[in-house]
Formats: sequence, C-alpha cells, structure tokens
Amino acid sequence: METTTIEAGSELLSTQALSSPDRRMKVLAAEDNPVFQSMLRTMLTKWGYDAVISRDGNEAWDLLQGDETPRMAILDWMMPGMDGVELCRRIRAAAREPYIYIILLTARTDAQDLVEGMEAGADDYLTKPFNAHELRVRLRAGRRILDLQEELLLAREALRLQATHDSLTGLLNRASILETLQNELSRAGRDQEPVALLLVDLDRFKLVNDTRGHLAGDSVLREASQRMKSAVRRYDSLGRYGGEEFLVVLPGCSGPAASQQAERLREAMARHLFVVGKEMVPVTCSIGVSWRNAPTVRDADQLIREADLALYRAKDRGRNCVEPILPDSTM
Repeated sequence: METTTIEAGSELLSTQALSSPDRRMKVLAAEDNPVFQSMLRTMLTKWGYDAVISRDGNEAWDLLQGDETPRMAILDWMMPGMDGVELCRRIRAAAREPYIYIILLTARTDAQDLVEGMEAGADDYLTKPFNAHELRVRLRAGRRILDLQEELLLAREALRLQATHDSLTGLLNRASILETLQNELSRAGRDQEPVALLLVDLDRFKLVNDTRGHLAGDSVLREASQRMKSAVRRYDSLGRYGGEEFLVVLPGCSGPAASQQAERLREAMARHLFVVGKEMVPVTCSIGVSWRNAPTVRDADQLIREADLALYRAKDRGRNCVEPILPDSTM
C-alpha cells in the first residue's frame, strides 16, 4: 500500500481556495486509505463535484459498469483487488461511451512508471504528495476535454440524423426506410416471422399545395407525420418515401393484423381536421398493404410493388381507405 499524503500548504480546507465551485459532475475516487478517501470526498464536494468513493479497484470497476457512470476517475496506482493501471486497461478495453477521463495517482516518480501509466490509458498523472490546487486544475482541464468531446458527439449525432432523416418531417428518409425494410426482412427470415409493409399516400395533396401554397403543404406533411408516429407501434418503422408518400414497416404482422394496423393509421389521419394557417382542412390518406409470412431480403422490391398496386386500388375505391394485396400474392 502506498503512503498517502497531501503536500503541506495545499489549503485543503481553505475557504478562499474553495469559493468558486466547478460545474457539477460525477467523479469516481478509488483509494483504499480511509483518511485520503475522506480528504478526496471533501475536496470534490467543496469544488462542486459529485464524489463517488470506492475502497479498491474491484469496487471501482463495478461502479463504472452502471447506467450513470462517472465521467471522471481519480485512481490510486496501488489498491487491493485491482490496481489503478489494470483498471485503466479495463476501462479502455471496454471502450464505452461516454468517455471516462482518468487521473492516475502514485508515489512513483520513475519516468518508466509514467510511461506505463499513460500507455495503460490514463489521461493525466499526479505524483504524491500533490497540491490540492494542482488536482483541481487538472480536473478542470479534464472537464474541458470532456465538454469538447460532448460537443463533437452532438455534432456527429446531428450529422447522422441529417443523413438518415427527412429534414421536413423528421421521419426516416427514403434511403433509411428502405434499409430498415431490408434489415427487417433479413431478421424475419432468420426467425421465420412475418413482415408487413404499408404504403401511405395523402389524398389530393396536390390540391393543398395549389390552393394554399407550399408552406401550407409543408405544415400538412409535418402534422400528418406526427399523427402517423402516434398511431404506429413503438417497434414499427416509419419513413418518408417521397413527396406525400410514406412507408411503414410492421415486424411480426401479416394479413388481417397488418390491415388493422393500417386502419388505425388511416383513422388517426381522418379523425380530426388539420390546422393550416387560420383554416381547418380535412386531410385523409389511402393505404396499400403487403406482407410476407416467410420473407427473404429479395422480397423488398416486390413488397413495395404489391403495396403500390394495392394503393392504386384504394384510390380507385374513392380514397380514404385501406386495401390489402390480393390473396394469391402472399407467400
């Protein structure tokens, strides 16, 4: 066990040193010495952090497996169970997101020890005895790095959403909903489960654009998308196929069950008038339904063609209705 001390003059309990708390963040401090545990808890709390204290490496590892994982960790090199270097290696091998910023504490001063600690995955390194101000500054530096990483992750997610979702409705775009259909067909083929597809078309949508303008048309598309999202099941997938047409992928559905889901969606659209500017406008939809009881990935194009034919029959029937594929089309 390493001797644990804090440099004299560190002003651990100085009111002046602790007067401006950092933004609250959960910080794990892994240390087996009870005195130093208390000191770290006091410092971290005074600085505005949420201190999580562990007594050994194994307990620290368990704490890092939870849903609300600390974003920063102060690890003592020498601990019972699992030392700080091995804990660093495990954290980095797990490669979990969000990233955990690690500060390694040790009384070792040899350059090779520093290299070993950093190569194990530590982000920073403090030699005991250390100054409390120095620890606080290093925590702040770590916080800045984590904040920058979070901004990068948000930017990455924004780019992903931009690439996979329709900018007007927020639904999956054409490429993404077709990819989802392929994936569901592949999964259903392995599990021998049915898959259904709905092709939804807003009735006489061109008339809305022609008589009320494209901004009104955009408003109708957004509202229609929200109503469809509220009508489908949590595990269904909904995407904008193009213009005023939408695709809905229904895992585990075939025949009457798929038609019932389509009817729920149709009713959600027709039940209430749409608010367009200062007017109340009726908007309905027609839906073509296709499915496979034993699907393969190659069925995707055929399912879309069959749903399209069923949609044309719904239009011919007078719109605002659901039409399934013909019985001899299913497999």
